Amino acid sequence: MTTTQFDPHTLLAESRLGVLATIKSDGRPQLSPVTPSYDRDNGVIYVSMTEGRAKTANLRRDPRATLEVTSPDGWAWATAEGTATLTGPGTDPDGPEVQALVDYYRSAAGEHPDWDEYRSVMVSERRVLMAMTVEKVYGARIR
Repeated sequence: MTTTQFDPHTLLAESRLGVLATIKSDGRPQLSPVTPSYDRDNGVIYVSMTEGRAKTANLRRDPRATLEVTSPDGWAWATAEGTATLTGPGTDPDGPEVQALVDYYRSAAGEHPDWDEYRSVMVSERRVLMAMTVEKVYGARIR
């Protein structure tokens, strides 16, 4: 059996679908599918979310969070634990809160076909940007 070097940071950086775990008021985990963007150089994971949703309310109460991603073949996984800060929601499409969401979108998905529309939707949907400072990363390739 041969072993290959596995770097969970690489899987985190390449993944565009993950599960974010936050802590409910009763202490149990609340899990949400999300689109993460990992800034490996700065050790921060970004996720866009909506004000008023469970994960947002949970993070406002307790900023501890965990993100898990899985490889497309299902044989590798990576988990990042950290502390989240939330920016927004913004009320000005040209304000700093919305600009932070623009920067997130560019890193997670590339260029948007209509940035004015995107900015307007971020305000009307009351979008919030989570920035989770990564404190611990672990994972494995099973096969």
